[in-house]
Amino acid sequence: MAAQSVCKGTGSEIDFSYFGGAESFTEGKRSLRRTAVVSPTEKDDGVSYPGPPQDPADFLWIMTEEPHRSRRMAIMKAHPEVTKLMGYEPLTKYVVLAVVSLQLYLAVYLRHTHPLSFRFLFLAYAVGGTANQNLFLAIHEITHNLAFKGINANKALAVFANLPIGIPYFAAFKKYHIEHHKHLGEDGIDTDLPTNFELLCLNNVLGKTFFATFQILFYALRPGLVRMQTFTRWHLYNVAVQLLVDYVLLRTFGVRPILYLLFSSFFAGSLHPCAGHFIAEHYVWDGLNQETYSYYGPLNILAYNVGYHNEHHDFPSIPWTRLPALRALAPEFYDILPSHPSWPMVIVNFIRDKEVGIFARAKRIAKNSKQKHESSSSDRE
Repeated sequence: MAAQSVCKGTGSEIDFSYFGGAESFTEGKRSLRRTAVVSPTEKDDGVSYPGPPQDPADFLWIMTEEPHRSRRMAIMKAHPEVTKLMGYEPLTKYVVLAVVSLQLYLAVYLRHTHPLSFRFLFLAYAVGGTANQNLFLAIHEITHNLAFKGINANKALAVFANLPIGIPYFAAFKKYHIEHHKHLGEDGIDTDLPTNFELLCLNNVLGKTFFATFQILFYALRPGLVRMQTFTRWHLYNVAVQLLVDYVLLRTFGVRPILYLLFSSFFAGSLHPCAGHFIAEHYVWDGLNQETYSYYGPLNILAYNVGYHNEHHDFPSIPWTRLPALRALAPEFYDILPSHPSWPMVIVNFIRDKEVGIFARAKRIAKNSKQKHESSSSDRE
């Protein structure tokens, strides 16, 4: 005889023998879709799920080529005028100067404030975290030589932009980031990808909370553990200038200005609204096989339009001020792609949603194992 149960509150009897062992009506149901589509299509209406949930036991291994090269070629064929958007942006150096000045001023201003006081921590989070996130992304922009015509001028500006971050960062980031573009998703080369160790240890709510809170440390330490890079003269300049400025601040104003800068850098890569871009850019959502996601919301104004991430990967030679123009030029390519409506909610959903986690990254096997060795010497000077 079929097992029956009474549905409390309605008085009706429910025959659960029809539900394959389920014990509630919500069992097995998927969470709400997290990404949106500006211009829905028959292929993706922006509401239903394009695919089944990903297996949380492993990364999403794919055999196809990364999508940005082919889309770049298609856009250049459809819109040859896109080349007019390429080139450096003179405004960048003035924004960098303003933000660096603000951070150094606040660091000195707080020299008599206790580091654990509300004012110190509030300014370090609300102002410092936002400012240093802006400087992280300024360095990202400058890494693509988009502040000046010359390479050395761009590198010198990046060393200057690095000062409020507190630790030397630019030179190592440049090499790893260029590899991220050239070898997107390639295991062992693209150091933006989580490791198997992270997959093993952080693949639950507690682990994801830890990752989201300390993600700046993962991005700082992971690259050196995955693959070392050749030390160049710009690494030396970066380290020497940073240590000199830190020393001057320490000797002149004490340790608190240094703590303010370091706290700012930590908050910039922690549970901060702007830090949502770290997860939003390349984690796989909603059963999609899409590797890169854009965000078109207002926080872009604080973040060098890094939310236009599909656009950026398609055309790394277009500066931040012209990425919205790129999207407007080719809406048939970009408005049909799922994008994120909110960076803060990306962090929240990443932590609480069982369908996304450390496993939700697309990986591919490196095209040639020799690339791992060739890539490590490609930036020598």
